[in-house]
Amino acid sequence: MDCTFCGETMQRGKGKIVVKKTGETSAYCSSKCEHNALLGRSARKIQWTRVSRVARGKEK
Repeated sequence: MDCTFCGETMQRGKGKIVVKKTGETSAYCSSKCEHNALLGRSARKIQWTRVSRVARGKEK
């Protein structure tokens, strides 16, 4: 399973899965990712996320 915010692969049994009232689920690998997502921050604008690294051409 991959983290919804940063895109990193999570180990089985690690991280946290949050279920919203609409039934949508979000998986977070760390509290850092969870807090950034709940604050409404875009993963594309935060440099340490995999989504941002792919967008900038630093990672495939």
